[in-house]
Amino acid sequence: MTMPAALTIDIAFDDAGWPGPPALEALARKVLALAWARARRGADSEVAVLFSSDERVRGLNRDFRAQDKPTNVLSFPAGEAPAVLPGPRPLGDIVLAFETTSCEAGEAGRALEAHAAHLVVHGFLHLLGYDHQDDSQAAQMEREETLILAEAGFDDPYRLNHV
Repeated sequence: MTMPAALTIDIAFDDAGWPGPPALEALARKVLALAWARARRGADSEVAVLFSSDERVRGLNRDFRAQDKPTNVLSFPAGEAPAVLPGPRPLGDIVLAFETTSCEAGEAGRALEAHAAHLVVHGFLHLLGYDHQDDSQAAQMEREETLILAEAGFDDPYRLNHV
């Protein structure tokens, strides 16, 4: 019997605004594990998540996407590097902005943790190749997000507000 591929998860915080880092880290690990189980990838992989600030995300958004403004989450896929080195294959990085995430959660009447979980899943699906450039892609991505979040015990985020 073949063992399922493992996902190594690295999580860091560089903004003190995020409440309860241990709980948020556990939540991120939970939703990433659920998303990974649904992805059914064959190779051990790794992902990094940074809970950061609007200032940091604005700089990244400006430098890598030519958009000089903060956003809630950014994903940076590692690309299709050849698997020549031993160990997990890097999928990429996910960066969340505290102030934007907190503001959006408040506007939607959602707990910050629920919105952060949604953004982690959203960012991870981008690393797996999902996108929302057209209505069909968006519907597929939203469906997958909703299923993963439901498994984690969260309500459908698209009944409340969009990412």
